[in-house]
Amino acid sequence: MVLLRGFLVLVVFFLLGEALRVLAGLPVSGGVLGMVMATFTLMVRGRVSDELAEASRGLISVLVLLITPGVVGVFFIVDQFYGHWTTVIVALIAGTLLSVLTTLWLMKKVSESSAGENSHE
Repeated sequence: MVLLRGFLVLVVFFLLGEALRVLAGLPVSGGVLGMVMATFTLMVRGRVSDELAEASRGLISVLVLLITPGVVGVFFIVDQFYGHWTTVIVALIAGTLLSVLTTLWLMKKVSESSAGENSHE
C-alpha cells in the first residue's frame, strides 16, 4: 500500500504539470513541470515521505526502461538533425557538464549537511 500511495503522489504531480503546461501553453513536458513542482514541494516540506521514497526506489530500478523510448525515437528522426550536428554536440557536451557539476555540488551540500547533523549527536 505504501508503494501505491507513492505512485499516486507522483501521478498527481505529473497531472498537475500537464495541466499547467496545457493551461499556460508552455513548450515544456508536463512530466518536467510536475517534477519541478514536486521538487519545490519537497524543499518546502524539508523531507521525503516514506511512500514517495519507496515509489522512487522502484522507478530508479527500471530507469533504463523509462529512458529507452525517447532514445529509440531519436533514431527515427535522425534525418531532421542534418546540418545541426554542431548544435546537437554542443548541447550534449554542455548538458553533460552541467549535470555533472550540479550533481557534484548537490553531493557536496548533502554531505556537509549530513556531517553537520552527525557532529551534533
